[in-house]
Order: sequence, then C-alpha cells, then structure tokens
Amino acid sequence: MPVHFEFEQSNEYLTSHSGLAAIGQLIAQTRLTQRLDHTKLDGVRSPDISNGDIMSSYLGLLCQGKNDFDAIEPFREDDFFALSLDLKLVPSSPTLRQRLDMAGASEDADWQTILKEESATLLKTINVPLTPIMIRLPDGTEQQFLPLDVDVSPFDNSKTKKEGTSRTYKAFDGYAPIFAYLAREGYNMNVELREGKQHCQNGTPAFLSQSIHYARMITEQPLLVRLDSGNDSKDNLVVCHAEETKADYIIKRNLRKESREEWLTVAQTKGICCEQREGKKVYIGSTSLYVKEMQQSVRVVFQVTERTITKDGQVLFVPEIEVDTYWTSLTCSAWQVIELYHDHGTSEQFHSEIKTDLDMERLPAGKFKTNDVILHAGVFAYNLLRIIGQQSLQTPFSPLKKSVQRRRIRTVIQNMIYLAARLVRHARKWKLRFGCYCPWFHTVKQMYTTASS
Repeated sequence: MPVHFEFEQSNEYLTSHSGLAAIGQLIAQTRLTQRLDHTKLDGVRSPDISNGDIMSSYLGLLCQGKNDFDAIEPFREDDFFALSLDLKLVPSSPTLRQRLDMAGASEDADWQTILKEESATLLKTINVPLTPIMIRLPDGTEQQFLPLDVDVSPFDNSKTKKEGTSRTYKAFDGYAPIFAYLAREGYNMNVELREGKQHCQNGTPAFLSQSIHYARMITEQPLLVRLDSGNDSKDNLVVCHAEETKADYIIKRNLRKESREEWLTVAQTKGICCEQREGKKVYIGSTSLYVKEMQQSVRVVFQVTERTITKDGQVLFVPEIEVDTYWTSLTCSAWQVIELYHDHGTSEQFHSEIKTDLDMERLPAGKFKTNDVILHAGVFAYNLLRIIGQQSLQTPFSPLKKSVQRRRIRTVIQNMIYLAARLVRHARKWKLRFGCYCPWFHTVKQMYTTASS
C-alpha cells in the first residue's frame, strides 16, 4: 500500500518557474522594453500598462511553452513573475489581446522589426558561441562558414476561421511562415508570417536580404546560405552575389523541363562514376551554366543516378534516371557540396521546436497581423531559451552528462524554466531557495550569473 498523504497549504511563497529569473536578466540586456514604450499605438497614447510590460509578460508565457492569452491570468497575482521580468503591472487577458491587436494593426509601431533587431543585438552583446561548418578546399586548406538556413514550414490551423489561413502545399489549411536560422545552434535571424497559399519564393529575395543583414549584425564570419528547390530562382542568386549582401550559397535546383537524359550525358562526360551495386551507377561532378540575369556562369553540382536493375533484381527495360543539381559558389569537391546541402535538413528540427515545444503552430489570434507579431515574439522567446540551453552545456554542473551539440527547447523548459523554489524576502533582498536535492541548482545559478553580467 502506498503512503497516505495529507494535503495542507502553507503560507510560504513557492514558485514552479524559477528559471524565468534568467529570462528576465537576458531581456534586461536589451532595449526591447524601452523601444516598445516609445512606440505609439492608436487608442493607447498613455497606457496604464506599458507596451514593454505587455511584451515582457507575453515572453514570460512563451518561455513556458504557453501562447494562449488566457494563460496570463494565473500570473496576475504571482509576485515572482512580476519581479523576475521587471514588470510594474501584469496585464489581464483582454488587455494582452487588445494591445497585441493594436500593435499588429499599427502601420508605424513595427514591433516585429524591434523584436528582430533586439534579438540580434542580444546575441551579439552576450557573444554567443556560433559553431561553423568546415569545408576542405581544393588546395588542401580548410575554411569555416556559418550556415544560414532559410526554409518555409507550414503551420496547421485547420478547422479555424483565422484571417490568412488557406490551403498549404502540405494539403492542410494554415499558414506558411518562412524562417532563417544561423549556425549549427540554430539561432533565429528572421521570420515572416505568410498566408498558406503563398508560394515559398514570393517575397523571398527581400527576406533573404534582411536575414543576411541581421546575421551580419552578429558576426563577420563567412555565411553559407542554403535553400531548397522551391527557392530555385535567379533573384536569390542575385541577392547572394550583390556587394551589400554577398554570401556563399547552395541552392537546390528545380529541373522543371530539363531533360534527365541530357543530364545523364553530362554526368557521363564530366562526372565520376561509382557503381554502388549491379545495375546502379551514381555520377557526381560539376559543370557551369550561364545566368543571363547576372551575366556570368555559375557552378552547378550534380548527382545523377542510373538504375538498370532494381534492388530486387528486376531488369528494367527503360533505365530509371534520378537527377539532383545544385547552384553553388563553393569551390570544394562536389560530394562536399551535396553533403552540406543534406545537412540543411537539420533546420526541420528548429521548425519542430518552435511549432511543438513552444506550442506556436496554432497561433492564438484571429487576425493575421496580430499573429505576425505573436510569431515574432515566439522566435524571440525561442532565442532566449536557446541561449540558456547552450549556456547550460558550458557548465560543469549539468546533471545531463551526455555530450550533445545543443539542448532541445523542450528540455530547457522542463528542466531549467520549470524549477521549483521558495521566494524569500530578507534584509531588503529577494532570494530563491531551492530544495536540498535540486540537480539543476548549480546550472541555473551559473546561467543567471552569466545573464546578469
């Protein structure tokens, strides 16, 4: 028989989310609240609750994986929530909703740009480590590049009547936002909410230019832009070659009406053949194609697979030809270019963390522009949690000893944000007292100290 417990309620002040103290310190390193307070919204020229407190409160929710406006209500009487985020007043659910609606509708406030700029500035200020990828050049030397992965990830908002939802290429109704992530850690540089039916290339050249600009605010290291075949457009090549946004790139090509048989002929002439098994030959190599818009030739890496016998031993009357080609400015070997593009798939994990760990897939508002502000706040919270997760990897006290390159956002929320503590005020000081057995105590303490410095 299990022990029979009696339930009692004490007058001690306990908090289940002490990790928000580190979030508050990171926000304090930015000018986010000051800049938002200086924006003017129609109908709230002198608000009782400042714009900065509105956004900080919502970021406090998002960093717990909550995006619903009603989730703010339990925190209105929570002293620790206000203290950790430096809030004068915690808004009610209607106030939070109305203010974000006003921010989205305003043509002058532009909270989205403020969030992106302050996020980039924070990453620069605290000098976050950025892990590059190594490329071996033809002369035997190695060069470092920071990947800048740009991709669309549809949000499923089926069975809703939210403004801007429509059929996506994933065959459900929702939105089709585009994201840009920097380095192997996957810090978000840029985001744009789009209608579900919008083609992924529509507006991408301007988005790509902005993403490179935000990345340059953080680092001067060489960038490697990676895009999939949906963004096979000469306009993107022009952006990457322009002097003010110059960056190396790998862009998968869309064959459109190009003949696979002709590519097989090119591969047999210029590629290196590898017979992986009987009846399957793979050709890898590179050529160049002239781009009229740029008035120059651009390197194209190809991988052509010819199958005359299936893996089950069936002899094919007509050979199967599979062709993958890539625009690239890199001079390294063709197989390295292909491997680097395959690594672009890692960005799907970053999408997943935003959509599931932060619960951002089903955006809470009915208005498109309001959801755009919310998505920008979401990626700001994503970067805050990513910073904390990466800092935890650098502490020797972490109870998770498995060697990993980055902490998943869900792990950060569960282990470092949702951390129980007792809030104590003594000798004009506020203290957080943790349990005698708290495996994450030293890690969170060091993260808070680092964020405060």
